[in-house]
Amino acid sequence: MAGVIHLRPIAVLLSVPLFALSMPALGQTSESAAAMPTTPSYPKSERGTVSEELFGRTVADPYRWLENDVREDPKVAAWVAAQNKVTDAYLNGLPGRDIFKARLTALFDYERFGVPVREGGRYFYQKNDGLQNQSPLYVRDSVEGAERLLIDPNGWSEDGATALGEWTPSKDGSKLLYAIQDGGSDWRTLKILDVASGQVLADEVKWVKFSGLAWAKNGSGFFYSRFPEPKEGETFQQLNINQAVYFHALGTPQEKDRLVYATTDRPKLNHVAEVTDDGKWLVIYSSEGTDDRYEVTAIDLTDPKMGRKIVARGLEHSWNLAGSQGDTLFFVTDLDAPRRRIVSIDIASPGRVMREIVGQDQAVLDGASIVGDTLLASYMVDVKSAVRRYSLAGKRLGEVALPGIGSASGFGGEAGEPETFFAFTSFDRPTTIYRYDSATGEADVWAAPKVAFDPEAYAVEQIFYASKDGTKVPMFIVRRKDLPKGPAPTLLYGYGGFNISLTPAFSASRIAWMEQGGVLAVANIRGGGEYGKDWHNAGRLASKQNGFDDFIAAAEYLIAEGITAKDKLAIQGGSNGGLLVGAVVNQRPDLFAVGLPAVGVMDMLRFDRWTAGRYWVDDYGHPGKAEDFATLLAYSPYHNIKGGKDYPAILVTTADTDDRVVPGHSFKYTAALQAAKAGPRPHLIRIETRAGHGAGKPTDKIIEETADVWAFAAKNTGLDVKAVK
Repeated sequence: MAGVIHLRPIAVLLSVPLFALSMPALGQTSESAAAMPTTPSYPKSERGTVSEELFGRTVADPYRWLENDVREDPKVAAWVAAQNKVTDAYLNGLPGRDIFKARLTALFDYERFGVPVREGGRYFYQKNDGLQNQSPLYVRDSVEGAERLLIDPNGWSEDGATALGEWTPSKDGSKLLYAIQDGGSDWRTLKILDVASGQVLADEVKWVKFSGLAWAKNGSGFFYSRFPEPKEGETFQQLNINQAVYFHALGTPQEKDRLVYATTDRPKLNHVAEVTDDGKWLVIYSSEGTDDRYEVTAIDLTDPKMGRKIVARGLEHSWNLAGSQGDTLFFVTDLDAPRRRIVSIDIASPGRVMREIVGQDQAVLDGASIVGDTLLASYMVDVKSAVRRYSLAGKRLGEVALPGIGSASGFGGEAGEPETFFAFTSFDRPTTIYRYDSATGEADVWAAPKVAFDPEAYAVEQIFYASKDGTKVPMFIVRRKDLPKGPAPTLLYGYGGFNISLTPAFSASRIAWMEQGGVLAVANIRGGGEYGKDWHNAGRLASKQNGFDDFIAAAEYLIAEGITAKDKLAIQGGSNGGLLVGAVVNQRPDLFAVGLPAVGVMDMLRFDRWTAGRYWVDDYGHPGKAEDFATLLAYSPYHNIKGGKDYPAILVTTADTDDRVVPGHSFKYTAALQAAKAGPRPHLIRIETRAGHGAGKPTDKIIEETADVWAFAAKNTGLDVKAVK
């Protein structure tokens, strides 16, 4: 299904930003302050003597030994065990932890659906009954027909950490190609299911990572991307180079798969392929990093000679396929349009004739898809969704009526079929699935959740505040409507990188925090994609400090407006957001009561040495280049911890099998922080087992981790946790 709105062709993002993971609180009565644990005694971390001369600077790296794989180095494993023992003892004694856990369990216990995909008259979708660790996949033979279970990943492992990853049905709906993700790893194993019988075929494809999955129209096989098989012992931390696109014919072993596209002369390029709905063109996107800058090649699948057409060269602009009509391909691009536009390209014409269909707007164009005879284009208007309808010639036909202020996604479809589905969510609204007719403009609820809280009890406000340089930055503030005025414990969340936008989205865990009287603030700082390419560029590379300044200014605004106070403010971010938390805590340790960096990039001088890290130079710069080195060293969380300063309470969270941001980042940062004598408040690390960067994490692990994080934040911001009646 080409053109699903919000699709980025290259899935090599640092991460989907890690939002707070759960829901509101139920349980026992509040525990007494007398039961609160004291500041823990940290395990001793051996300090090494490693240092390097880098561009005229001597840079110490005393905890480099903690970069080693915890599963292979007994010394690192012993350090992890010792840290977890201290952290567990502290967390287990926190007042409110059991209340949060009980309430989170109740809040997660609701039926939720994914957006359906229609192929061959069948409807495929994931659904979670509530507390299932992984979401099973179902099929219906008609839109309102009886559902049938196709895949239940909950039986794949004893700990629930083996997940169903990406999946796609064949064009006739008879087969299902799906990916298996184990322990949160980015690596995938592909399998095929016969939809009618439910039988898994013998086909198996390994070493798949950062790949699209695309069936040939006749169902004879599929296209995928893979890396060379890693050498023994290199699977976890190895760099990702020499990715190539292959075709797997059904019923054949993987070693017979046909190489379709590779760039051996440019081994750092990644390649992701998709097939147009009519099956004629294979569109391959090539990129080197995380930026939306692609080279695009189209291969005519109807030509026995597999004729190739160059659509875009130079790694200069974004290109996202919105759909096709014969030899005319429709793309969303930022070519001559930093907020993006829609163009068509006659792929068979000499010179690849390009025509503008929908020009650039003041709003940011997120994505587009052809559904029936209509172009559906999704925009961000001050970080809120608006979906517009156009003819294929570019005539404005109106808007898709959305149920409120929030985020809409989905809208996958194809020419000639007016039916599509989309999801809508907001901070106070769980995801609801709508069925939409692009010909009539009518939408009906297809699946709506029933939740254990009252959405009408919460108010969502968007404000704009001034950053250090005067730039106006948007921020959402969410809280209970009946919350008394005056400073309240507040959670400030940010990301600020990789052109990723923090749009309104529901999180059960955030309800748990707000239900207790906490406030939620989400700052849309520079480095994200909220206002297009210019907003992204203003918060990366040499301008990365702008994003940190924006986040600090958000905290200062919340304090100045009396929404919170320094001793009541917690900050949180995951992945690139973990870097954000680490950097601003170093720069302004006086401003926050709590720091919650999750799976963060903490060593900015060595991040490019492992797994997907080499891609991130697009946003961060190259540690090996003098012009970038000074910038990176200036804000690297690991290198800028200030001993003798009173730091906020910090709970670092990571996972032992994270092969996106390897846990060594968090290990080294924690060891340095604990050794720095950075004040009396606790500085702990929570290390999850058999979990990765976030995707595929079992529900029970999410609940346990969130209860720990919220209890830690509550204890150190003064949030009085009580049982919810």
